[in-house]
Amino acid sequence: MAFNIIVCAKQVPDTNVIKINPKTGTLIRDGVPSILNHDDNNALEEALKIKDKYDDVHITVISMGPPQASDLLFECIAKGADEGILVSDRAVGGSDTWATSNTLEAAVRKWEKENGPYDIIFTGRQAIDGDTAQVGPQLAEKLDLPQVSYVEEFKMAEDRKTITVKRQLEDGYELIELQTPCLLTTIKELNTPRYMSVNGIFGAKDIKVWNAKDIEVDLTKVGLEASPTNVFRSFTPAPKAPGMKVEGDTENEQARNLLINLKGKHII
Repeated sequence: MAFNIIVCAKQVPDTNVIKINPKTGTLIRDGVPSILNHDDNNALEEALKIKDKYDDVHITVISMGPPQASDLLFECIAKGADEGILVSDRAVGGSDTWATSNTLEAAVRKWEKENGPYDIIFTGRQAIDGDTAQVGPQLAEKLDLPQVSYVEEFKMAEDRKTITVKRQLEDGYELIELQTPCLLTTIKELNTPRYMSVNGIFGAKDIKVWNAKDIEVDLTKVGLEASPTNVFRSFTPAPKAPGMKVEGDTENEQARNLLINLKGKHII
């Protein structure tokens, strides 16, 4: 029996070039490239590292999004994943974290029904367009799985039943041992994601597309209307005021005036 790994990934706008409409407070997505979410890339890489070590590993990447999110899945397959599944339906559009985790739960249960049990689910810590870090833990709770978030180191016993992870905290770390099946959320310190291979690009397979009916999700628990989270306002912070101007004809005068200004502002 194969060792099955599911990776949940999301296509997100590239935040390096994203802008916000100052009048509406909404994201300007036109002309903004979409990319594989950074932490999800680390999640995929850790799954691929396990596949590099064992011949019987099968990696499925599941994503929820519009039709163009299929590009993300082709990228994952080109890196080494075995299959990609896109959950795409207007009924699940506009979902917040709670509704998204409901959709992913239904998709994972459908996959399990068709393919048998899974051993590990990897997700990224958070998506760069939302930064909530909620979907992974919510999914684990709904699937009744043991979970560890903020994983920065991963080790698996030879029997592949026991996993030891190092979990990052604000003031230190935790070493945690848990049994499979489990869900882990990953951070960038865990690994360095690989690039797509030429053979992977040309060998990428067609992906599966599931709609809300396919995964038999409760439509009262997905989509915008079912989402309890509401964004009150989005805005671009005002530019910072220019820095302190220090006058003086020589470097010594500038240094003396800077010292006077800093003392006057009680900075030193």
